[in-house]
Amino acid sequence: MGTTFVLRLAGNGADGRGAVIMQAAICLAVGACWYLLLGVIGCRDRRQLGVGATEYKNLLTGSVILFGAVGIADLLIGAHLGREYAVAFPIGVIGLALTRWGWRNWLAATGKERRYLRRALVVGSRDDVRYVMRQIQASGSPAYNVIGAAVAELGDPYLREGEQRIPVLAGYANVAEAATAAEVDEVIVASQPHDGGEFVRNLSWSLEGCGADLVLASRLVDVAGPRVHFTPVQGLPLIHVEIPRFDGGKHVLKRFVDIIGASLALVMLSPVFVVVAALIQLDDHGPVFFRQTRVGKDGTQFRMVKFRSMVTDAEARLASLRTASDDGNGMLFKLKVDPRVTRVGRLLRKYSIDEFPQFWNILIGEMSLVGPRPPLPAEVAEYANPVHRRLYIKPGLTGLWQISGRSDLSWDESVRLDLYYVENWSLAGDLMILWRTVRVLLSPVGAY
Repeated sequence: MGTTFVLRLAGNGADGRGAVIMQAAICLAVGACWYLLLGVIGCRDRRQLGVGATEYKNLLTGSVILFGAVGIADLLIGAHLGREYAVAFPIGVIGLALTRWGWRNWLAATGKERRYLRRALVVGSRDDVRYVMRQIQASGSPAYNVIGAAVAELGDPYLREGEQRIPVLAGYANVAEAATAAEVDEVIVASQPHDGGEFVRNLSWSLEGCGADLVLASRLVDVAGPRVHFTPVQGLPLIHVEIPRFDGGKHVLKRFVDIIGASLALVMLSPVFVVVAALIQLDDHGPVFFRQTRVGKDGTQFRMVKFRSMVTDAEARLASLRTASDDGNGMLFKLKVDPRVTRVGRLLRKYSIDEFPQFWNILIGEMSLVGPRPPLPAEVAEYANPVHRRLYIKPGLTGLWQISGRSDLSWDESVRLDLYYVENWSLAGDLMILWRTVRVLLSPVGAY
């Protein structure tokens, strides 16, 4: 709000000491309300810090509510707050978001050393505990440090998952004692014993006073938090899982963002297009663009355009390379060292510059900025029934597959990420993926 205060003084000129005090008081009041409102809606809740797009969504929601209220108050009482507060909104939101982003990066960096993470004790069968450990480690910035387990099958004093090994601290009968002794922050129930709800209820009672929160891990596969709602009915907690919709207002907004984003990208990248086209021509005098048939939403086919990164007879030489070592992810044919890739093409592929012409496909509505990877017709012909759900929305220039390893991913993992996106996409999630894509392009992984 300091920027707003300076702008107000510059705009009003020297109107006396009283005006300065009044402007300072208004700025301090709005700033205090902003701080308190962000706390009320949970922006500083430790359960959300460093976890997913919800953190940024709540930040934006609180800011919109505050400045909406300020605007209404200005109209009702005629306070003449001025346009400076309209400037404060984007500056403040961007500043807060960048601060959160910096803290998230710091948390991720220190997370590798397991400092400042919430200490967790996982309760359940050995297989379910391993599943929770695997999912926590697979997250981009883990929020938990699993320091021990409480299992039913006592015997091996350690539980192993990959390179991680944690001690078995207790059985089901003495979880609370182990949590207190280990000074954990969270007790995660990965699976329930035969007495189910009674066990969880008794465990919650026994954890009172020890400072640890109780967390129930859901095995609802690939269902994100925004689709899950809890409704208590006569003491019975019901879990509502929203059925995904593939049309409606959210998809209209997604299309609007695609048009704006693609238009801006084509204008801003036009000098890059000229340079890349010249480099491709100088390299082997062949065509600048490469067009390939891909499958889009609802199985419709379209011609995807890319900068050519291979020799002109690459398709004709494909059959002779099929017997070579395939470094791809199962159904996709990929070679880490493909002799068909040109010198310029290696550079284009490394930083995904060869994908830039796809902004045209986005502009005309064949693709989206974010979505599943655009498949080849041959791939679609081999899809099992669940995999066809990838075609329920438009393919994307980037997506979860792009920021999670690209060609280094297995086929099954690529499919899982695409299906997860299709079922759970949101505009806030798209913005997060676009931001992370920029980071991946600067530090490319799995691009060949």
